[in-house]
Amino acid sequence: MLVDKKFQKMDAVIAKAKSFPVDCNNVDKKLRQILDLTEDEASFHMKQSVFLYQLAVQTMPKSLHCLSMRLTVEYFKSDSVDVEDSEKFSDPSLLHFVIISENILASSVVINSTVLNARESKNFVFHVLTSEQNYFAMKQWFIRNPCKQAAIQVLNIEKLELDNSDRTLSLPAEFRVSFLSGDNLASQGNRTHYLSMFSQSHYLLPKIFHKLKKVVILDHDVVVQRDLSPLWELDMEGKVNGAVKACSVRLGQLKSLKGGGFDTNACLWMSGLNVIDLARWRELGVSETYQKFYKQMSGGGESREAVALQASLLTFQDKVYALDDKWALSGLGYDYYINTQTIKNAATLHFNGNMKPWLELGIPQYKSYWRKHLNRRSILE
Repeated sequence: MLVDKKFQKMDAVIAKAKSFPVDCNNVDKKLRQILDLTEDEASFHMKQSVFLYQLAVQTMPKSLHCLSMRLTVEYFKSDSVDVEDSEKFSDPSLLHFVIISENILASSVVINSTVLNARESKNFVFHVLTSEQNYFAMKQWFIRNPCKQAAIQVLNIEKLELDNSDRTLSLPAEFRVSFLSGDNLASQGNRTHYLSMFSQSHYLLPKIFHKLKKVVILDHDVVVQRDLSPLWELDMEGKVNGAVKACSVRLGQLKSLKGGGFDTNACLWMSGLNVIDLARWRELGVSETYQKFYKQMSGGGESREAVALQASLLTFQDKVYALDDKWALSGLGYDYYINTQTIKNAATLHFNGNMKPWLELGIPQYKSYWRKHLNRRSILE
């Protein structure tokens, strides 16, 4: 009896459902509306997440900001004499390194690691190019923390005599490049790379160091693990820029590159560790070529960074000498899966990417390579 009643109720429900015609178009529209709203909400949260992440990685930690202020005050209160090896700074027979940075600790780690791993550092000369705001703090740090027999010169780029050139300090630019495999944005096959490229300040180096013939440029997110002296013995075969090439990215894969003139199958080169033949640079007028390309490409609605990337790639086409891969390992600022043995074998480690080792967001398993060259005692004093 009870079962019969349930069958009757079910028949009634089915009959009632059949009495209402279902318009599939309306159902389709409703589902599409729900999908659009969900995608809009997901897009909003994704953009918000990216913005907050970028804000976190670009904001100087409070401890570094306080250190800079404290060192600046100390410089003007100190009675210590700033003894500079001025003769060494322009001696072309010595081994010259250039670091462009506003980060005191990062610059210190680059220099400390380079000197520590050198067979002989008495011929090493470091030139730290910084802004006026950080000049006195940077100078005071290296007065307090000299490096064995190596000479260190801190230069305020805004006070240099460079004719009509833009003297605003600009750090190496980093470009995020993503390759999607298929239509799924979350696909395991997707790849992301960060490409480091020369900034406007790099094209001033032949003028700033007009007496020098060759320099090695080290980005401030680099840690040195081997003696770099052999880089000065390289025969660069008439090329201007010695760099490790990143063949995981080809020129033809960059959608931002417009126009012809590119070898689409060519590997990209990156900043980080660069051997620069300044004499050849001046001979070929590389800085003038870059400025010409930059002006030609400006005004098209693209960002300054995108224009600078294209201008740099065009400028150095056929002027890059490929260094052996052992000289530089990049990716420690974004790639969690670099083999430990590969890291140990590299002459230099490049923390290119958003997760710099001095930030809380830095990749934990790589931080020790950077921190062991940090002078913690001077930070606390």
